[in-house]
Amino acid sequence: MYSKKVMEHFMNPRNVGEIENADGVGLAGNMICGDVMQIFIKVKKIADGNNNNKHDPNYDFIEDIKFKTIGCAAAIATSSMITEIARGKTIEEGLKITKADVAEALDGLPPIKMHCSNLASDALAEAIYDYFSKNTYEIPEGLKNAHEKIKKDKEYAEHLGEK
Repeated sequence: MYSKKVMEHFMNPRNVGEIENADGVGLAGNMICGDVMQIFIKVKKIADGNNNNKHDPNYDFIEDIKFKTIGCAAAIATSSMITEIARGKTIEEGLKITKADVAEALDGLPPIKMHCSNLASDALAEAIYDYFSKNTYEIPEGLKNAHEKIKKDKEYAEHLGEK
């Protein structure tokens, strides 16, 4: 059974759509269940917190965020919720949003649907990875590892789909 918040975000999702000329685009999916999420971010670049005009991409913040999702109610709700959580956060804060954060913000998800919140945080991480890559910023080790795991999961799911 879904919480009222899950149903609200499913029936009235926030931030649906695509950002033209997005600064980062992330895609995450699960071929087994069929859920696919795409997240678009527009990033505002700012000087670092010490006001010395040195640019540090971790201080940039997510000015706009939108999503397109094909999937179940939980997939749509988690996509909607992660956009609400991430908007206005710095890149560094955005990378710290976990699947548990998304599920908690929705007042929980049924255990069988927790993978949906994984996809939402994975799609956001991939959008941030894309942002770092496009701007030739040094990619933090944790983000590299997350990208590699997402890539392996996708390859594994594609392999299973071929059988």
